[in-house]
Amino acid sequence: MSLNRRLAIPVLTVLLALTACGTSATPAAQAPAGAPAKGGTLVFGVNTEPINLDPHASPQDVTGLFTRPVLDSLVALDDKGGIHPWLATSWEISADGKTYTFKLREGVKFSDGGVFDGAAVKANLDHIVDPKTKSQLAAAAFGPYEGTKVIDAQTVEVSFSKPYSPFLAALATAYFGIQSPTALAEGPEALAKKVVGTGPFVIDAFVPHQGITYHRNPDYNWAPEGAKHTGPAYLEKLEIKVLTEDAVRLGALTSGQIDAIASVPPVNVKQVEADPKLTIVRKQAPGGNYNYYPNTAKGVFADQKVRQAFRDGIDFATIVGKLYFGTFDPAFSPVSPATHGYDAATESQWRYDPEGAGRLLDEAGWTAKDAEGYRTKDGARLTVRWPFLKSFAREQRGTLAEQIQAEAKKIGFEVVFTDVTATDFAPKAIAGDYDLIDFSWQRADGDTLRNLFAISNIPSGTFFGQNLARYEDAEVDGWLSDSLATTDLAERAALYAKIQQKVNTDAVVFPVYVFNYLLGVSKNVRDIAWEPQAYPTFYDAWVSKA
Repeated sequence: MSLNRRLAIPVLTVLLALTACGTSATPAAQAPAGAPAKGGTLVFGVNTEPINLDPHASPQDVTGLFTRPVLDSLVALDDKGGIHPWLATSWEISADGKTYTFKLREGVKFSDGGVFDGAAVKANLDHIVDPKTKSQLAAAAFGPYEGTKVIDAQTVEVSFSKPYSPFLAALATAYFGIQSPTALAEGPEALAKKVVGTGPFVIDAFVPHQGITYHRNPDYNWAPEGAKHTGPAYLEKLEIKVLTEDAVRLGALTSGQIDAIASVPPVNVKQVEADPKLTIVRKQAPGGNYNYYPNTAKGVFADQKVRQAFRDGIDFATIVGKLYFGTFDPAFSPVSPATHGYDAATESQWRYDPEGAGRLLDEAGWTAKDAEGYRTKDGARLTVRWPFLKSFAREQRGTLAEQIQAEAKKIGFEVVFTDVTATDFAPKAIAGDYDLIDFSWQRADGDTLRNLFAISNIPSGTFFGQNLARYEDAEVDGWLSDSLATTDLAERAALYAKIQQKVNTDAVVFPVYVFNYLLGVSKNVRDIAWEPQAYPTFYDAWVSKA
């Protein structure tokens, strides 16, 4: 999870980086004059890896990155929110907004030889909602899905119990990527290691902690509308290497061992920009920012005044600016400016105010201090328990957390990190066994607010919803419901603005920073494109032989 953490057992904190995307032809570097060169290998370095390769199950943004070369979607999404044909050539929405009828492209085949048709679409959509899949993102983005009916080989009808306007944008993402029904039938363990699709590349091997390799699909001829070319990919091979250490990843780029890297360390951005062989490409991610979420259901943050005191008493903007050298902007809303419906008014809605934070804590009854300077009430210390996935912390989030801890102490909060693993993180999150939790949640649609704040997305039992603030507000739920019933982008934006204002007022989210994808690229690499969710795609990419 984008959970930029993109929640995979949310590894919320590094994975959860949810998530939705389509395909975009925005180039990462301008192509030189002349035709693109065919053949060759592009090697790309990343700082995280998928826990699970099945995007129907995993919410990690890195899962989307690893599987998009292999998986096509029914539709494509552009940077402005427009929906375009891909595996579906056209679609109609019923007057009541509950039924979507898709006409499918003919002549498409999976790389295992299977035929893409209506039955394959049904198998995929039903797989997403199957409890055995244990979907942590796609199922939540599916809304009130009722079922898929195969009308004929090239026609399917997808039904919902009520209008659900974000469906097409969700459908465009890698998390709804169409997989081979034969591969789906092999079960979760097999899918976690290999997926099979109709895409421009085919997986050769996925090796945990090392990376993944692909070869070109020679039969590919169904690129989405908006791609820069048609037919097979230019690259003969694609390789993604997992290089978790910043210095190692950067060194591999600057020495020419690899062609491009994700997540250039902010401290090294100017160094890369000064290298005549390299360039930096920035892309602001849409969806949920990297935010902290207080548990509003129990513990110290059940009190709104205490929540507001924590948020207002810490100078997040200055800490972010100094730690990241200006490469990430401080956040003021739960969603980024790149998200449709972002409300710029949130940028002046709250401010750093340590004196005001002190008054709020006094009003909440935390008036005394112990020998170490922490606030107390009835003999109990003002303690915040924070399960932090140190092993998955990226972008110096561990250092950031320690700085927040130090600043919180100045206003009387004791922040205690609970060292957890990816295995025991999920049970704690589902049970609400925390006071504060952190993650980002990338989706190229304002409906990410429903993921983050709808009552129905509060985790319970075995359900890992993304409302980890455990926020319950009937008014916000009403606005979220209204946003699902309209396809008018202006109406949806107005509703999303109200939601952002309300959750800030209630201090149920502590916005930290807006994630920028910092791509370091050799100038020999051309036409890497971006999904609107803000991770790179390689169908149009090529490597200059000059």
